[in-house]
Formats: sequence, C-alpha cells, structure tokens
Amino acid sequence: MGSCCLSTNVSFHTAIQEEIHAVEERIRSQVDGYHPDIGAALDLLLSSGGKRLRPTVTLLIGHMLDAPQERLITLASAIELLHTATLVHDDLIDGSLLRRGNPTLNSQWSPGATVLTGDFLFSCAAKLAADTESVPAIKLFAQTLTTIVNGEITQLFSSRSRINREGYFKRIYAKTASLLETSAKSAALISPEVDDETVEDMRKYGYEIGMAFQIVDDILDFTSDEKVLGKPVGSDLRQGIITLPTLIYSETSMNDLDLHALLESNCLINEEQVSRLVIAIRESGAIDLAFEQADQFVQRGLASLRKLPESLERQSLEELAEFIVQRKM
Repeated sequence: MGSCCLSTNVSFHTAIQEEIHAVEERIRSQVDGYHPDIGAALDLLLSSGGKRLRPTVTLLIGHMLDAPQERLITLASAIELLHTATLVHDDLIDGSLLRRGNPTLNSQWSPGATVLTGDFLFSCAAKLAADTESVPAIKLFAQTLTTIVNGEITQLFSSRSRINREGYFKRIYAKTASLLETSAKSAALISPEVDDETVEDMRKYGYEIGMAFQIVDDILDFTSDEKVLGKPVGSDLRQGIITLPTLIYSETSMNDLDLHALLESNCLINEEQVSRLVIAIRESGAIDLAFEQADQFVQRGLASLRKLPESLERQSLEELAEFIVQRKM
C-alpha cells in the first residue's frame, strides 16, 4: 500500500489530516477484489503528489455545516477519485509522460489499458457518489463529469491558438473550477438544515477559488522551473494553448513576431521562439496582471465564505484560498 502523499506543512490541512487519510483508504478500497494491476495503477496515481484540495474543501465545508461524517468521507472520496480518473485520460490525450515529475500511467501502459483504467476509476467514483444517497449530490456529480468531458472535447476540436478571454475562462472552468465548485456545493447539499442561500455561497466560493487556482497554474508554466513543475517551462505554448499571461501580453504586444508565429501556426513553435516568448511575457508585466486577476477571484470567493459565522473550518478555508495565490513564492 502506497504512502499518503498529502503535504503536511500547509496549515489548512491541519484540522482534517486524519480524514484525508480516511479518504485515501476509502479510494484504495474501491479496487479490492479486482485485477491487481488496477490496484497498482491506483497506488501510482495516489502517490504522485498533490495537495488534495478538492477533498479538503469538501471536508472543511461539510464540518462547518455539520454534515454527517460517514457521508462526508464518502463524498470527498468520490470527488477525489473523479479527479484522479480525469488525470488518467488527460495525460493520455496530451501524451504526457510525467506528472509532478513522476511517470504517468500512459508512459508505462498501452493506450487501451490506460483508457480502461480511467474508465474503471470513473465507475468507482460514480458508485461512491451514489453511496452518499443524496440525489442532488449525485446529479451534481454527473453534471460535473459532463462539463469536464465537454471541455476536453471542445479543446480538442477547437483552434488552440485563438486569443479570446471568454473562451479561456470557459475552458478553465470546465478543466478545474467546475470540480472545485462541486466539491464545495455538494458538501453543503449533504448537510442538514442548510438553506439555498448558503448552498449558493459555498458554490461561489468553490467556483472562485477554482478559477484562481487554474490561472495561477497557468502562470507557473511561465515562472516556475522544470524541476518544480515536473514538465518543461512553456509547455502550454508548445502545445499552442493560449493562457491568461499570453492573452494579457497579446493585448499590448501584437507586433511580437514570435507571438504571430504562435497564432499563425496553431500548434507547435520551435524552441528558440518558445524561449523568447516566455522571456518576453515574464518581462512584460503580464504575469503581475494575471496574478491580480487570480486575486480578484479569490477575494470574491472569500466574500461569499465570510457570510458564514467564524469558525476553525472557515479560517482554514480562508487560508486555503490565500494559499492559491501565494504559490508564486
């Protein structure tokens, strides 16, 4: 059995460390009695790192709103397993050989075996969602999976090098914010005596921090280094994917020949062009403006959260939101 990969040096995890362990054990138990290679694959996936933000949000909000403990662990497990399943398929679609510096499943298995493993994990996540016995939470789970898959299909069949803020925000909602939104809202849905206004406030919190999280991830593709990222700097540019820093840069730098090459090629550009464009974006002020945009999302999320009474859980959720934009450190 693999070790828990939760980072323990972040304060918002403190109140729920034991429950995060319980979530991981619940996830691992879903493959008991099935082909042993599926268990080995799940071990690889769970041990590859990550902050477990989605189950953390679910658990903290559920505690804050007095959700039943067993149902809450089940819900958090369903959400994290859904996220894990999406990563299996994403890595295969993108041809990624590393995630957080560790080998991806598709780097070791055939495409067919990788797809089937992702499918198996999706089905396990759906069973866990059903085990919550909350029809609203189950419906939300299904809708979210539809949103995520539709977002992936849209990206596959769309022109990647298209400058469009609206399209960017729709893409990062489907890719990241939708599941954090569900993590927050579903915790409220399974909590007793929670009114519609509180459910909506929790949904807004999850949505806003989810949008901020992906914006910062996109920024780190320019500002971090390969060892930290676990992939080459400028990976999005190499794939012709336009993210917020590039969008902001394009608004004042349309004469940049490398930017033109990116937009016209609609795919890969050579290494020299990638390097020059990364440096130009770093030096342009676009990174700071993108961080400001992420912080605006976080502040709106905090405003929704702070409608609830003060508590240890609310404080942890505030710290989690602030951590998202502090990752530039």
